[in-house]
Amino acid sequence: MSQDGAQGRYAGGSVAGGRYQLRDLLGEGGMASVYLAYDSALDRQVAIKTLHTELGREQSFRERFRREAQAVAKLSHTNIVSVFDTGEDTLDGAVMPYIVMEYVEGQPLGSVLASDVQQYGAMPADKALKVTADVLAALEVSHEMGLVHRDIKPGNVMQTKRGVVKVMDFGIARAMQSGVTSMTQTGMVVGTPQYLSPEQALGRAVDARSDLYSVGIMLFQLLTGRLPFDADSPLAIAYAHVQEEPVAPSTVNRAVTPAMDALVARALRKNPNERFPSAAAMRDECLRVLSAGQTGAPMIVPGGPVSSGAGVGSAVFPPVGQTPPPAAQHGVQQPYQAPTPQPGPYGPATPTPASTGGGGSRRNTPVLVGAIVVALLAIGGLLVALSLDKDEDPGATAGGTGGTEAQKDPTAAPGHKGPDLTKTIDPKKCSQPTESSDDPEKFEVPNFTYKNIQSVKACVQAAGWKIMTQTPVDESTYGEGTVLEQFPPAGEDIAAKDAEFTLKISTGNPPQ
Repeated sequence: MSQDGAQGRYAGGSVAGGRYQLRDLLGEGGMASVYLAYDSALDRQVAIKTLHTELGREQSFRERFRREAQAVAKLSHTNIVSVFDTGEDTLDGAVMPYIVMEYVEGQPLGSVLASDVQQYGAMPADKALKVTADVLAALEVSHEMGLVHRDIKPGNVMQTKRGVVKVMDFGIARAMQSGVTSMTQTGMVVGTPQYLSPEQALGRAVDARSDLYSVGIMLFQLLTGRLPFDADSPLAIAYAHVQEEPVAPSTVNRAVTPAMDALVARALRKNPNERFPSAAAMRDECLRVLSAGQTGAPMIVPGGPVSSGAGVGSAVFPPVGQTPPPAAQHGVQQPYQAPTPQPGPYGPATPTPASTGGGGSRRNTPVLVGAIVVALLAIGGLLVALSLDKDEDPGATAGGTGGTEAQKDPTAAPGHKGPDLTKTIDPKKCSQPTESSDDPEKFEVPNFTYKNIQSVKACVQAAGWKIMTQTPVDESTYGEGTVLEQFPPAGEDIAAKDAEFTLKISTGNPPQ
């Protein structure tokens, strides 16, 4: 089933000999479509995920998918979307695997976060910790059964109308790994770059602690409204996961306490041995921090920078004729060594200090280059034709801005930093935006942050969108005309009619 012609294509049809009647198309992504369906045998509504027929061509994938679905069907927990049935049917002469799941009336966690970002700047800390604890409760059950999710992200977490958190899509990423050939041919991915653990990015074996890293990324995003690592390509993001240290959430949201910072920092350790030993242990810490109180309203730092992968780029690909500077100057840590063998995936963590890479660059180069080669090979097989253009953001107006132009000081005040015209965004990020995986009528907002406003305007104009407001902000780190913040934020799903943006633009002048 091709993505461009599948929207609603099978609505009104049925699978499993007519038992499941496909009704409304709930959403569609690069790998599957989800339909609201009616189970005529049990007289109930269900959700059916139909995998695109390209994936069904390989027998090894279909068999692995069937086994994984059977294993997931054994999971029973309040915070897990139940799997009722699985099978395959023939539509348009092609085999189409499908999963029958619990129908959850609610919205994805990403949409919940977007609403909180609009209202508060980020998700209130108490709510973020509670959601995270519920996700960890679901993972605790799956990990006890030996099932590692491999793709924890807000898009795979639902919240019902009553506020119950539900984790879904267990086992699908693992099943994908059995069909690497078809995966690379059809542009599928295993995992999502922004949430990949370092061991996933390097192509190493993963265990339950890989999920905990992804939960740590998600908690950082809930607390700050931003991702700790984002860059202009999936490869650069993967490098950042392997080598860069994230900033503390409190540098973005002043309401985040030291205990919350420590919780996120431990979850995001590069070496799995230094993370929480289990989902239960991390959940206990979430609840302990939650019970301590001190969870006030978010206080977002305007223009607060987050790691972008730039340090990795300059360390790995230094300017021509220059010797790579010591990694410590870029906040880059050397890749962790092979994990210390443990009795099992849930044994006690053995803290192992990570190398800081502070020695001479000649001695560190073989280790760094070797890791990069491994990463290139592994990521090349994992990240193919990713529909994750969160590196560029929509933001210029078609016609007029309707707002105030960013302040420009012709006298170039002391400390003024001029515009960086190399920070551009491809207009196609706006004119051909990534389609929402949840709603075919919507698209993902591009990422405009840290791009020059003239480039952003050209991008926005190419799509016929509007910039409603441009607010000048005094700062001299990024340079005059650099977009520091945007609303709606990058990655949020919006309809074309709602494509109106508010931007904060650097004046290039030092703060007064």
